[in-house]
Amino acid sequence: MGLTRSEIFTEEQNLLASLLKAVAHPARIAILQRIILSNTCICGDLVGELGLAQATISQHLKELKSAGLIQGTIEGVSVCYCINPKVWKLLENRLGEFLGSYKGATECC
Repeated sequence: MGLTRSEIFTEEQNLLASLLKAVAHPARIAILQRIILSNTCICGDLVGELGLAQATISQHLKELKSAGLIQGTIEGVSVCYCINPKVWKLLENRLGEFLGSYKGATECC
């Protein structure tokens, strides 16, 4: 059986691509910004603040949680979300290394 596309890339490349894919939507950026701005867990008040349907917000939260960027706890009938500091730091470091690997303009184009 042939290789899947992800198997031809390094673990590091796949990890960075997965994390970037999770944040590659304006609604997810807005959700993350709201969580960061609140500096606490967010429990269900995103619908009114972002103007998106509950189902849409839930899907985006699911994607962010699946990537590990946020974590959730159940409080009564609500799920509260906050940034997962370990994965956030990992993204910050890996993306910084990737962007920092560019050493400036060359004469090639």
